[in-house]
Amino acid sequence: MAKKAQKNQGSTIALNKKAKFDYELHDRFEAGIALTGWEVKSLRAGKGNITDCYVVFKNNEAWLQAAQIQPLLSASTHFVTDPFRNRKLLLNRREISRLQEAVEQKGYTVVPTALYWKEHLIKLEIAIAKGKQLHDKRETEKERDWARDKQRLFQTATKRD
Repeated sequence: MAKKAQKNQGSTIALNKKAKFDYELHDRFEAGIALTGWEVKSLRAGKGNITDCYVVFKNNEAWLQAAQIQPLLSASTHFVTDPFRNRKLLLNRREISRLQEAVEQKGYTVVPTALYWKEHLIKLEIAIAKGKQLHDKRETEKERDWARDKQRLFQTATKRD
């Protein structure tokens, strides 16, 4: 029998673009997530959102809160589904203690940045982040606008040649 091709290998399910704008990201970690069957099916269909979620530490465990996974109508008819339930993050003890130490420092937090497939597993990339102030956000916007304008200038210059 031929092997079935995996169509979701290495693909991104959801990105948190807002985190890159609102925070200065430092160290990144890869965490597994404890999910139920209907959540995995929904994520295969691309129904996940991590824009406004955050990581909380309770009893030396990391929990993902406010992440939204919308249930599929066909897959979750006989389950009680909660799209915003708290999900446990699977990290080793060293990583959890390092993240907790970072959160205890003033101005630092842990934010999710990406939700993606790694072979047949769903992984969440989290980062230690420090909040940007308003003038830092304006600077980021100026740099992004200049990079966009520069790209347009190069494109028009190459079309003329």
